[in-house]
Amino acid sequence: MRMHRSRSQGHAEDTTGIDLAPMLDFVLNLLIFFIITAVFVKEVGFPVNRPGGGATTSSGKPSDTLVVAVDKEGKVYVDAREIDVRSVRANVERFHAAKPEAGVLVIADHQAGSGLVVQVVDQIHLAGVKNVSFATGGEEG
Repeated sequence: MRMHRSRSQGHAEDTTGIDLAPMLDFVLNLLIFFIITAVFVKEVGFPVNRPGGGATTSSGKPSDTLVVAVDKEGKVYVDAREIDVRSVRANVERFHAAKPEAGVLVIADHQAGSGLVVQVVDQIHLAGVKNVSFATGGEEG
């Protein structure tokens, strides 16, 4: 036994509902806005164990940032070249003379001595750089 619906009831069901086209347009506009305004930043790094967790590395670095790293053995690296702590100032001065608006990124291993890190930062300040950043965080491990 089959029940038949009248055409007027079927037509009423077709017109009820929410039109999703305006909402989809709005969501698409939001997506385009966030894609355009997003800043894609690659973390600049040297393989060190940060206080927050595991070792990280990064292949690329911005050309306007000098990377100074201190590892757990007390070795100091400027742009992946091992140098003595006393020559940090000369290396930073040379970089700062070429790019006065550039900054310095200091990355220190969580087992590095804090006194050595302070010495490195002092040398950077004596070289005339005021824009000094520190890499922090990392994954819990």
